[in-house]
Amino acid sequence: MSSLFSLVRIDSGVVVKGGKELDLRHVQDSVSAGIAMLSEDRRRYGNIPMRSVMENTSLSSLKNFFFGGRHHTVKEKETVGEFFIKMNVKTPSLETPMKSLSGGNQQKVLLSRWMIRDPDVLILDEPTRGIDVGAKFEIYKLMMEVAKAGKGIIMVSSEMGELIGMCDRIYVMCAGHVSGELARKDFSQETMEHWKL
Repeated sequence: MSSLFSLVRIDSGVVVKGGKELDLRHVQDSVSAGIAMLSEDRRRYGNIPMRSVMENTSLSSLKNFFFGGRHHTVKEKETVGEFFIKMNVKTPSLETPMKSLSGGNQQKVLLSRWMIRDPDVLILDEPTRGIDVGAKFEIYKLMMEVAKAGKGIIMVSSEMGELIGMCDRIYVMCAGHVSGELARKDFSQETMEHWKL
């Protein structure tokens, strides 16, 4: 998934979106193409622990908050606040350092960062790993809303129950290759275990 977001160079093959081949060399190319990614390693590729939750949220959309060369913090606060309400982010204030939040709330902040951009494709790599059950269900709810809005979601998960509950189609990968493709009607843990072998 990292190659779709230009974190890793693509050695072979092409990425096609909406019938158009994409030239993805840098993360900005992927973002400009309407692709967003929530990495499995949020500490390395996501949050900036010492900065505020507002800064962590607005980071990928800063140009939306600059007009005539001025930073409009009121608009930034309004936008971030709206997404925090929608995502049920629990934080004492928008100025709270990211490191002070629970893992689930940090994950929701990072999801809010990308949802502000309204991506066409949202890549979620182990989106619920290490977070509490309540935060998991809030993330599942957001995923369903994104899908209903006609956006694409690619979810990577090692939890089969999560995949069976959330996906319309599952590709089973083994040693870097697709070893099986399953439609919803064929979902079962037994079938997926078979394809993994």
